[in-house]
Parts: sequence; structure tokens; C-alpha cells
Amino acid sequence: MSSFKDLENFEAEYQHWVDHNFPNSTAAEQVLGVGEEFGELAHAVLKGLQGIRHTPDEIKKMKKDAVGDIIIYLTGYCYREGFSLADCLEMAWDEVKFRDWVENTKDGT
Repeated sequence: MSSFKDLENFEAEYQHWVDHNFPNSTAAEQVLGVGEEFGELAHAVLKGLQGIRHTPDEIKKMKKDAVGDIIIYLTGYCYREGFSLADCLEMAWDEVKFRDWVENTKDGT
């Protein structure tokens, strides 16, 4: 069982919501949503770097919104594929957290 309890609670809430609102959505649609939202995040980062079109507060809000939407779409992708976002995160973190790129610049191990 995952130690990411809050994320698991979110996943359960999400599953109820998506089954009600988008019962026929597919994993492919979820991946496309991730791509769209990543584009929005990239846009916010670029405009923030350029210092144009938006205030710093607007840029921050746009970034946070895009990150949240990416997580929601990733949750949908995992659900449609039959696995848990929390489990995916825990599995990846269990590998990544032991890497030390300061001491081992070649491969982190």
C-alpha cells in the first residue's frame, strides 16, 4: 500500500468525478490533455522569462493552474490504464531519492 495517502484520497475522489462527468474518456485523451496543459505551462514560463504579457502574479497563477491540471490529467491517465498515480510516484521516488548527483555526476549512483 502506498504511503501517499492524501494522493490516494484525491485519486478516489477524482475517479468518482470522472466516471460521472466523462464516463467514456480514454487514456489517450488524458495524455493529450497533459500535452495541452504542458503547453500552457511552457507558455507561462516563457512569458515570465521574457517579462511580457502578464504580471509576475499572473504568471505564478498560470503556472500553478497548469501544474494542477497536468496532475489531474495524469490521474485520469493512470485510472484509465488501471494503475495508481500514487503508486507510480512512490515507485519512481523510491529510485530517484537515492541518487546523488553532487557526488556522482556521471550517473547519480
